[in-house]
Amino acid sequence: MAATTTFGPRREERHAHSENRATPGFLERLSETVGGALLGVGLLAVSFYVLFTNEGRAQRTAASLDEALSQVVLLHPPFVPELQTNNQLVHLSAPLRTTQPLFDPNYQVAVAAVKLRREVEMYQWVEYQDSRDYQEDGETRSETTYTYNTEWRSEVINSRNFDKEIGHLNPSAMAVESVTVVAPEVWVGGFSLSKGLLEKINNFQRLSLGSFPAAASDPFLTVHEDYFYHATNPRRPEVGDVRVSFSYAGLSGEGSYPGPAQVVTVVAMQRDNQLVSFRSTSGEQIEILYLEELSAQEVFEKEHRMNSMKTWALRAAGWALMFLGISLATRIVYTLVDWLPVVRDVVNVGLKLFALCVSSSLALLTIAAGWIFYRPLVAGALGALALVPFLVTRSRSRSHSPPKKHE
Repeated sequence: MAATTTFGPRREERHAHSENRATPGFLERLSETVGGALLGVGLLAVSFYVLFTNEGRAQRTAASLDEALSQVVLLHPPFVPELQTNNQLVHLSAPLRTTQPLFDPNYQVAVAAVKLRREVEMYQWVEYQDSRDYQEDGETRSETTYTYNTEWRSEVINSRNFDKEIGHLNPSAMAVESVTVVAPEVWVGGFSLSKGLLEKINNFQRLSLGSFPAAASDPFLTVHEDYFYHATNPRRPEVGDVRVSFSYAGLSGEGSYPGPAQVVTVVAMQRDNQLVSFRSTSGEQIEILYLEELSAQEVFEKEHRMNSMKTWALRAAGWALMFLGISLATRIVYTLVDWLPVVRDVVNVGLKLFALCVSSSLALLTIAAGWIFYRPLVAGALGALALVPFLVTRSRSRSHSPPKKHE
């Protein structure tokens, strides 16, 4: 969790360390490059796997969504289980309902919701380091600057690992632990939700603590700006002070604090009085929950858009891995000429262009291979497009070659 803004002045201390390092020789740089080349080959293999399997996954997901839309049964109020819809894919929109509020006995907080999360932070010393290398008297010098700030953090920071532990000691544990409580039973209409559907309810919102008085038995527990503080003065915290906040997801109360019940839309299979995942003929699991009221058509349009976004994101990631892998694998060429300033700059640009062209072509060919079993015509078009850089290069080399003399 990122550090949050603190009350009062922020304490900051700095100190620096310097050390000499010998400039790596040619053989040392060459051995590092060989290791990078092996890593590049590994990344190249991973990129092929990501790109190829992504196309199959995208096609299976799209086909499963179309199959589900053609089979889904629309349920209407009062949304009670019926025999004719048992073991069928159903769609319904209704408010969430739980059997009882979630309760935290330590702070007397009770909320009618699907999930209640207690987040604990402690005021601690945090070490930052900034290193830089520079040349001096023919040697490589390294200088590291250490900065120490006091901040609220949700994890315990081990001050024993600090470069300067004296004066920057943190407690070894928190007096209170963070925890997330989930309602044992959650209902939508007359159907209980499966564990997979409950995992999709994550619209956490901060709980306002204005109406929750601090426990009178603890003189160091105060409420300030939606936090319970275990501190003498929340505006000027000391190292070791603790603050606690609460957030909730999936309101299930009717007209109670902090608001009305959350309306959700569910597309899942009815199994008696429970909603569970539906398995399509291609083996994909359909278990959808949106935190808004949507028609069945709107649900599957959203799912198709998400599938498309995921597909393009994985394509971009696969191409990036391929580009990085080729760059690392060919880095050895740059190392061989890095002692020649002009030549190494030209080689560096050439290697980057080579990696860009080859990775783009190989990525298109891999994607085309993934489409062969689903859309052969599109695969052929992608394969032809992938060959364009090679055809252009070959045609240019022919145009620049000298004409043959006839005897």
